[in-house]
Amino acid sequence: MPREQGFTLVEVMVAMVIGMLGLIIMMQVFAAAEGQRRATTGSGDAQSNGAMALYALQRDIRQGGYGFNAVNAFGCPLVLPAPASRTLGQLAPVIVNPPTADVPAGDANTDTLLIAYGSNEGPPEGDVITAVNGLQLAVQTATNYANGQRVLAAPSAPTAGCTFTLAAVNGAPTAPNVTVTDASGAVDGGTLFNLGANPRFLAYAVRGGNLTVCDYLAANCSVATNYVAIANNIVSLRAQYGHASTAVSGVDSWDQTTPANANQATLACLWARTSALRIAIVARNSQVDRDQITAAAPTWVGSAGAAIDLSAAGNWQNYRYKVFETIIPIRNLPWMGTCT
Repeated sequence: MPREQGFTLVEVMVAMVIGMLGLIIMMQVFAAAEGQRRATTGSGDAQSNGAMALYALQRDIRQGGYGFNAVNAFGCPLVLPAPASRTLGQLAPVIVNPPTADVPAGDANTDTLLIAYGSNEGPPEGDVITAVNGLQLAVQTATNYANGQRVLAAPSAPTAGCTFTLAAVNGAPTAPNVTVTDASGAVDGGTLFNLGANPRFLAYAVRGGNLTVCDYLAANCSVATNYVAIANNIVSLRAQYGHASTAVSGVDSWDQTTPANANQATLACLWARTSALRIAIVARNSQVDRDQITAAAPTWVGSAGAAIDLSAAGNWQNYRYKVFETIIPIRNLPWMGTCT
């Protein structure tokens, strides 16, 4: 009788168990590798998003104040034309946490910024207005102006109750006159500042976990829905002014206190001595972890006065974070005349 060949039921079951164990091990290895890949990819995204956000802020803050480098141009309310058609609280190179009427609050526990600068190649200290005839302003160098450029007129010295109006050059200048669309604030002996064809009044805020920006000459930035995201997974923006207590001391204090004083000349000098900004950007890994992997919120050099607080998100500890921080000189201020 021929001998029977094959596998017994026990042998088949043992083989199945061994195969299943191998499959489980392979799946675990795959899951671990996939998790590591996502964490690495997410960390790379956080690195690039944070770097982009920091670059954008550095670029604009360094330009802050360009085109109106004079104490008689600081601290006065600024009337903007359409589409904003509103008045900003004051003109300054960069304002940390401006009034929410100017820049609506962003995500909880984050700061907002309002940055202003011009784009003209003319004298940043402005031109002296030698005569005012309606909408025609006589200046020393009318050839520095061109049709469509944005200008604002200021008194010759810081003046209480001042208000600036951003106007436009209307037509080609005929020396010594420059015709503007609005001559509000222009006085004989005052100063006409040429901000160029493309000045910027930029509002920055963290909204919905993204760094967003709005240009007041393109939209009404007092409306939060007009902001455009420029960097994803940015969960915190913190900023502090660098103040100098005297004209020669250099920066000797850091805080979020925006210069304020009832005396316009004193206010302008406080702005002139606010010559740096330090900021921190916190980028988040896009990969959420099932476990709590961040025990405490990140810190930065300004944590004592502007701590990073991520607790608004209930699962914030399930993410990894990267902090980018730097000190940015407001480089246009040192060229101004010093204040005592």
